[in-house]
Amino acid sequence: MDTRPLGPNEQEAQMPEFTVYTTETAPEGSKAILEGAAQKYGFTPNLLGVLAESPAALKAYTSLAGAVAETTFSATEEQVVLMTTSFENNCTYCMAAHSTVSGMTGVPADVVESLRSGSSIADPKLNALAEFTRAVVQNQGLVDSSVTEAFLAAGYTNENILEVITGVAQKIVSNYTNHFAHTPKDDAFAANAWSKPGAAV
Repeated sequence: MDTRPLGPNEQEAQMPEFTVYTTETAPEGSKAILEGAAQKYGFTPNLLGVLAESPAALKAYTSLAGAVAETTFSATEEQVVLMTTSFENNCTYCMAAHSTVSGMTGVPADVVESLRSGSSIADPKLNALAEFTRAVVQNQGLVDSSVTEAFLAAGYTNENILEVITGVAQKIVSNYTNHFAHTPKDDAFAANAWSKPGAAV
C-alpha cells in the first residue's frame, strides 16, 4: 500500500466534485429554502445551490444568516464582520458576493475598499470591529485581552462579542464550503471579483 504523502497535483485530483443544485434538482429537504432565495434575490446564488446537497448544512447557513441580520449591528457593521472573516479565510466567492451586497446596502465605498484590501478603516469604531473580528478568526477565539479591551473601549459590548462570533460562524460555513466546492461565481457578483492581495493568481 502506497503511504507516501500526496503531491499538490494528486491532492487536487482527490478533491470531490460538487453539484450546484437548482430549485428543480435539489434534494427535497432543500427545495423550499432555494425557492425562497430565488424569490428574494431574483436568482439562486450558487453557494446555496452547493449547500443544497445537505439540507442540514443549507438550513444551518441560512439560519445563521438570518440571525446575523437580527443582531444590533448596522448594515455596515454586519459587512465589516462578514467581509473581514471572508478576507482572512481567503474566500474569493464570498468577498465578491459581499462587495456586491455592500454596494446595494449603502456601505461606504471607502469601507468596502479597506475590507477588500485588508487595510485599516478610517472610521475608528469600524476599524476596531474589523481588528477584533480578525483576531477572533486568526486565533480561533483565543483573543488577546488587549484586543478585546480596545474593542469594548470603542463602544462595543459583550453582546457584540457574541454577535461577532455568530457572524464568523456564518462565514466559516460558506468560506469552507467554497474552498471545497470551488463554487462558481454568480454573474451578479462578477463585477466585484476579488483575490487576496499578494496571493498567487
